[in-house]
Amino acid sequence: MKDGYSIFDTHTHLGYGVHHGRRITADELLRGMDSFGVDRSLVIPFPVVEDHHATHDEIYEAVKAHPDRFTGAACLYPYLPRDEFRDEVKRCVEELGFRAIKLQPQYHALNPLWPTSEFFFETALAYNLPIVVHTGSGIPYSLPSLYIVPARKYPDLQIVLGHCGGGGLLLAEAIVAAMVCPNISLELSSLMPHHIAEVLQHVPSNRLMIGSDLPESLTTELSKILFMQLSPEATRDIFWDTAQALFI
Repeated sequence: MKDGYSIFDTHTHLGYGVHHGRRITADELLRGMDSFGVDRSLVIPFPVVEDHHATHDEIYEAVKAHPDRFTGAACLYPYLPRDEFRDEVKRCVEELGFRAIKLQPQYHALNPLWPTSEFFFETALAYNLPIVVHTGSGIPYSLPSLYIVPARKYPDLQIVLGHCGGGGLLLAEAIVAAMVCPNISLELSSLMPHHIAEVLQHVPSNRLMIGSDLPESLTTELSKILFMQLSPEATRDIFWDTAQALFI
């Protein structure tokens, strides 16, 4: 808790990322959370791992050890054989208790406009998993506007646009996507405070949430909400209530 607000960090990573060679441990995440007053974090694998099964198990062990602090999320290559993909998602939900699935377009190259991609969204929907989509780097598949199509095709599917477009360049796309699709929410990491103020002109705070992405960014990403001096209702939504409704 920070300044009287419960905090749910909806964008953290645990494990080893093959693409950048970095490892983040549960203890490292907890130290950062404790230093700022973060109550709970959504823990996601890095997008490129040596073994998605083992990485999911590592996250599960962290959640099992700290069930009041961590919520697990899956992330796996969408071009695995479909039975293998679905079986692992099923395991993550039914055995590991995960509550979301991550899509990383810059590494996964899944085009949501293609009929061949429908299985990804249908699998998430079948297991009641919100999809957290990285937006920004990784164009064209990371364009926020592309996710209007699955959001409209599957109105019961919850889609979170991570990084809200990745900064000013695609901010307007993310805003429009959320405006036209009530099942699209926005995660605000990487935005400047004036970007967040623009988002709030068009998207209600109960579809906005905070995320840190990496431990060294936690203080910057979360402090900017406090410094904006938003209404208590909006601050509670962004820090906790929106995420609680989706991931708990």
